[in-house]
Amino acid sequence: MDTIYIVALVLIVAFFGMIVYSHYKTKNTPEVKKSENIKLLNAKNFKMQTQRGLVLVDFWAAWCAPCKMLTPVLNDIADDVSNDLTVGKLNVEQFQQVASKHKIKSLPTLVLFKDGVEVKRILGVKNKKAIMKEIAQYA
Repeated sequence: MDTIYIVALVLIVAFFGMIVYSHYKTKNTPEVKKSENIKLLNAKNFKMQTQRGLVLVDFWAAWCAPCKMLTPVLNDIADDVSNDLTVGKLNVEQFQQVASKHKIKSLPTLVLFKDGVEVKRILGVKNKKAIMKEIAQYA
């Protein structure tokens, strides 16, 4: 019976050790440099930037690990697409009123606007192919 308790204790300690290690790695993940083709959005330019054509907006936060994972995908999209699509990013911590207005409840959230109107919402981390498939419906 003592062996079962020891094994259980070792498993519990290993499990919590993995959680702490994964938190440390995620917290210290370096930021990926954003593409020059991604527009930085704020409360002043948001409406103007989203009112014409197709605009994919990434609602993100600096502490959000999945948001960091999505950055290289958005860089690829922004660098590969023609003038048919604009990619923008809005930091929800800095511009809470804009995020609230658009009812952003989880991160990362991608919102596709067509001529100023939201037409699609993509939640979580997706690969480039999946995102482009969603966008293609509105191009």
